[in-house]
Amino acid sequence: MGHDKAGVEGRPLIQIGLGVTQDEGIPVFHKTFDGNIADARTLQDLITTFRRYDLKPGTIIYDRGITSGKNVADIQALNWQTIAGVPLTEPVQMFWRPALQQSSSLPLAHRVKLNKTTFYVTTRPYRLNQAQGTLYLCFNARQQVDLRDWRREELVQAQQRLQAGKTIKTGLQKYFDRRGKLKTTLLAQTEEFDGYSCIFSTHPWPKEQLVHLYFDKDLVEKAFRALKSVIKLQPIRHWLAQRVIAHVFICYLAYLLLSLLKFRLKALAISPEAALQELDTMYKVYLRDAKKGFKISRVVALTKQQENILKAIDRRLLSSEN
Repeated sequence: MGHDKAGVEGRPLIQIGLGVTQDEGIPVFHKTFDGNIADARTLQDLITTFRRYDLKPGTIIYDRGITSGKNVADIQALNWQTIAGVPLTEPVQMFWRPALQQSSSLPLAHRVKLNKTTFYVTTRPYRLNQAQGTLYLCFNARQQVDLRDWRREELVQAQQRLQAGKTIKTGLQKYFDRRGKLKTTLLAQTEEFDGYSCIFSTHPWPKEQLVHLYFDKDLVEKAFRALKSVIKLQPIRHWLAQRVIAHVFICYLAYLLLSLLKFRLKALAISPEAALQELDTMYKVYLRDAKKGFKISRVVALTKQQENILKAIDRRLLSSEN
C-alpha cells in the first residue's frame, strides 16, 4: 500500500522506474517497485541496475523528488553526470537570499528563452553533500505573478468565509490569526521564492543548455502517457506480484516497439499510432492446393501511404508481396 495520487483509498500500488534516451525517447531500462518505496530509494535501486548495461558515460536528468547526495555520488561513481532539481528547503533559500536581488532585477545577460517561457538564470558554485557542482536559480516572472495572484485570491475568499463563520480550505488556516486577520508577515515569507526553481549539475553547463536539458525533458513523461493510454498499462487486473511485474514488462516491450516505429517513421512525419491505423486495412491472401502441393500468397494492393510506411520500417517487408 502507498500514497494514491488519484485519491482512491484501498488499492495496492506499484511504481515504475523508466529510463529513456534524450534525443529519441527510446526506452533503455525499466523496473517495477512496491508502492510504498520512497522515490529517492527507487533511483538508488535503478543506479545499481544501471551498472549492468555498460553504456557510455552521459548525463542522468531527474526531478527534485528523488534528488539526494547519495544518488549524485553513486551516479558520479559510474562516471556519469547529474542534472537534478533541488527542493527550495530553508538551507537552500538561505544560500540564495544574497542573490535574490540580482535575479529579480532580470538582467538581460541572464535571460533564457524556452518555447513560450522565459527564465532568468543565476549560477553559483555549490556542494551537494560530497558532490561539487553548480547550482542554477531559475526565475520565471510570469509564474511568480500567476502563483501569487492565485494564492491571494484563495486567501481573500477564505477571509470572507471566516467572517461569515464558515470553514476554509485545509492549509489556509495558518495565514490567519484567531480573529481572522491575515498574517501578512507569513504571507511575505511564503511568497519570497514564488516563481523560482533550483537545479544542481555536476557539469558546468551554459545556462541555455541547462534550461533546455532540464525543463524540456518531457520525453519520459510522454513515455508514461503512452504506456497508460495507447498501450493500456492500466488497469492492472493481476494480483500476484510476479504477474504484475510480467504485465509491466510486456507493456514496456510494447512501448519499445512503438518508440522504434516512431524512430523509423520520422522522415514521413506520421505518428506510430496513425501508421498502425493506416496499415490496419492491409491484409494478405494465402492460397493452397493440398492435392497438388501448390501454394501462393499475395498482399492486397497497397495504398501509396501504406507502401511508404512499410518502406520506412523495413524495405524487405515489401518483398513479401511475391
